[in-house]
Amino acid sequence: MTVHHPRERRIVASRIVASRIVASMALAALVTACGPGRNEFAPVCPVPELVRSLTDLVRYQNGIADAAHLIISARIIDIRGKCEPGGRDMVRATAQVVIDVTRGPAMPGLAYVLPVFVAVTEAGQVEAKSEYALSVEFSRTGAAARAVSPEIDLALPVPAGKSGAAYRIVAGFQLTPEEVAANRRKAGR
Repeated sequence: MTVHHPRERRIVASRIVASRIVASMALAALVTACGPGRNEFAPVCPVPELVRSLTDLVRYQNGIADAAHLIISARIIDIRGKCEPGGRDMVRATAQVVIDVTRGPAMPGLAYVLPVFVAVTEAGQVEAKSEYALSVEFSRTGAAARAVSPEIDLALPVPAGKSGAAYRIVAGFQLTPEEVAANRRKAGR
């Protein structure tokens, strides 16, 4: 559109400014609709925690612990999460586990199933635990991949005087006792 008259330029400019203000107000209304209501605070979320002896998974072919017999090496690097009020005396949380995985030369095929768990603890006691198999797939030419679990839904009771911070969300690999002992030995070095 070509505008030649100075008065017409001011009208067009004021319409552009007005449309930007309306758009900004609509965006602000949308953003505030997603947050807590007036005079409400977002709930205090549970604390994510990685247990060092449960974050590494290394498997070898025939139990021979050398590079030529490595099937898979995986490390949990993060627990992602969020929470929101879940009704009266409840916090609803979701958690996702992020894992870096490397396939070894002894791995048959391009997929491997990782045994993962997510648990909720309170004062050091396990309150709830979910185990699941997380499949990770590699490209034909790639030896490394990142696996992200589906969201795990958690409903945590928070009666008066208690918050979501009373809980810990713990993630790890479901390991054999021998694998846990090996991880503890490695961590002690």
